[in-house]
Amino acid sequence: MGNDLAAFAKKNGVKYFMISYTDLFGGQRAKLVPAQAIADMQKDGAGFAGFATWLDLTPAHPDMLAVPDPDSVIQLPWKPEVAWVAANCIMDDKEVDQTPRNTLRRLIAEAATDGMHIKTGVEAEFFLISPDGKAISDEYDTASKPCYDQQAVMRRYDVIAEICDHMLALGWGAYQNDHEDANGQFEMNWAFDDALATADKHSFFKFMVKSVAEKHGLRATFMPKPFQGLTGNGCHAHISVWDKAGKINVFADNAMELGLSAKGRNFLGGIMKHASALAAITNPTVNSYKRINAPRTISGATWAPNTVTWTGNNRTHMVRVPGPGRFELRLPDGAANPYLLQAVIIAAGLDGIRSKADPGKRHDIDMYQFGHTVKGAPKLPLNLLDALREFDKDKSLKTALGEEFSSAYLKLKHQEWNSYASHFTQWERDHTLDI
Repeated sequence: MGNDLAAFAKKNGVKYFMISYTDLFGGQRAKLVPAQAIADMQKDGAGFAGFATWLDLTPAHPDMLAVPDPDSVIQLPWKPEVAWVAANCIMDDKEVDQTPRNTLRRLIAEAATDGMHIKTGVEAEFFLISPDGKAISDEYDTASKPCYDQQAVMRRYDVIAEICDHMLALGWGAYQNDHEDANGQFEMNWAFDDALATADKHSFFKFMVKSVAEKHGLRATFMPKPFQGLTGNGCHAHISVWDKAGKINVFADNAMELGLSAKGRNFLGGIMKHASALAAITNPTVNSYKRINAPRTISGATWAPNTVTWTGNNRTHMVRVPGPGRFELRLPDGAANPYLLQAVIIAAGLDGIRSKADPGKRHDIDMYQFGHTVKGAPKLPLNLLDALREFDKDKSLKTALGEEFSSAYLKLKHQEWNSYASHFTQWERDHTLDI
């Protein structure tokens, strides 16, 4: 794509750039900049009041400058006169360490110094719902086993095909789309990539899905559990580590159990070791814990873990190894911040490799049916507050992610929990009015 955004605009007929960054709560913030001004913005950055977004800053802080990364630029397929570009945030000529993309970039660089090149893919599930958010958008989508429903996916063909066409045009390697396990729920898959590229694509995918849904008079949500009794929105992450050149998969070793090398096992060991703390990042909302601690859904399964276990090709565990050289982390949900999701995986995995962490015993049972027989495996947090406490206790993970980031995240997330806890609910009236 080159490094000159002004030249990119001229070549591709771009009139405006969206200079975008993601805050600690996963909110995407942007300024719309005319192409005539992009050269200055590329050099100096677009100015933001960081306090006005979910960052631990005050109104007294100087401007936070979002400097666009030209390697991330994506022309909007549904509005080609606009291009989106991810930005790195600086203040007083220093990177703002708490911002998610900077946190991820630092961990990628740290892995590179150890000769490791992290590659990941994500499966970002979403619902297509009514504009008011109260119901799924397809009144005929009522099957008790709706996964892969042929008629239901075709009733939403115009939306799904348009999004897939855009991914194909962008060269993402889109390869399948399906109706998922909940009524109104869909998943669309594209090829894995370098961790930063995957995070940028994940961010853009959420923006694109919401935009195309709105164009069709619908609403898209990645909320972890938008409807009681239905399967929630996961965001499963597939992880592999390659050599410095990105050519040889160092997780792959056919002589080892499940084709996972010693280094791969240690990386997995780090994920298992930090799992309860990881949840504060991979499952970052109050609603997240309605998914991972859900009762059985209408379809017969939640497809979400509630215990820290790993397995081979078995979808009832927190981690599965579906084939040689990679594993799937099934813990994250649709609310996961695209950059922090990748960052916390790398942080936990690097610690696992450095400490030669053992992932522990492999379990191959059906956890939904026989999970109660597993002894010694930690349960995942029951709620966001428990997850935040686990994260706060995990000193090595907090250090790996950065003290400024960890402090800011914990501060703002505790504020969010306190806001939730002080909210008066109908449940309280229903259960305690006559006590």
